[in-house]
Order: sequence, then C-alpha cells, then structure tokens
Amino acid sequence: MIMAPSTDPPPEQHDPEAARQHSKQVAELFSAHNSALVRFLTCRLRSSHEAKEVAQEAYVRMLQLDAPSGISYLQAFLFKTASNLAADRMKSQARRQRIDQIGFFDQVDASPSPEAGISAGQQIDNVLAALDKLPPKCRYAFIMHRFYGHEIGDVARLMNLSERMVRLYIERALVFCRKRLLATGGDE
Repeated sequence: MIMAPSTDPPPEQHDPEAARQHSKQVAELFSAHNSALVRFLTCRLRSSHEAKEVAQEAYVRMLQLDAPSGISYLQAFLFKTASNLAADRMKSQARRQRIDQIGFFDQVDASPSPEAGISAGQQIDNVLAALDKLPPKCRYAFIMHRFYGHEIGDVARLMNLSERMVRLYIERALVFCRKRLLATGGDE
C-alpha cells in the first residue's frame, strides 16, 4: 500500500503552547534587543526609517518560522536575518541608482545640424538593432520602461514578475545597448 505524503503542518503548528512560547520568545527578543538591532541597522543602512522597516521585517520572519525550536540562538538568528535583509535592500538601491544613471538620448540639442540628425538616426537604428538581439522579456521590460515611460512596478505587474527581476532585465538591456553603441562607433 502506497501512502500519500503528509500534508500536516509542522509540529509547532499543532501545539498551540509551542506557538505561544515562540511568540513569547520573539517578544522577549524585541524588548531586550530591539534598540541594539535598530542601531546596528541604522549604521548599515544610514537611515533610521529604513532600519526600523528592516527590523520589523526581521521580526515578522522570526514569527513565521516553521520550526523555531530548531534554532538555539534566536538573537543571532534575528541579527543575521536583519543583516541579510539590509544587504538585499542596499543591493536594490544600488541597482536602482545604476539604472537611473545610465541614459540614452539624454542630450537634447534645440537646433541640431543636419550631420547630428543623421548621426542620431544611425544611433536609433543601432539601438533598435541591439534591441532585436535581446531576449524577449529583457527587450519588453526595457521598451516599456524607457520608451513608453512605465514605472518599474507597472512593468512588473504587466509581466507578472518581481520588480527586482524587471530591474535586472532593464539593467542588462542598458548595458547591452551601451556596449553595442560603443562598438559601432556611437557617442556616449
């Protein structure tokens, strides 16, 4: 006889006492270490507001643990979780800044010369040729954001992807197009 895998929740969810005990431990961690955690995160993130948000997210993750009894040092786990969340936030901010700093067609000349018009047309052709070589999702995210002006969150919803993934696609497209323009003799 073949038995189906168990779909029962972890033992802590069966035992309301274990869940209460875990919540009590997290509350004790909060009262004993929250100010130290927020100071630690403020130093890393350079923003007390963001530090409080990350600390709150770390506590939420602690409360959502499936098997809290498997962690012997909750304080260390809390700080490591918060540190990882802070690092993720800093990476996202750095990526956002890189994407915003890479520009196309940002230099606008009110009265371009005929040579500049021809050069601009060639650059557009080069960008369009580069876009054709991109993977479809990468191309779509880039075009929706840079050409149609949609916010990254809107593009993410349209593509049914995370904002982080859309930012990665846009960054890849920007770098690829920039390299192609430079390789074909295009200006910055």
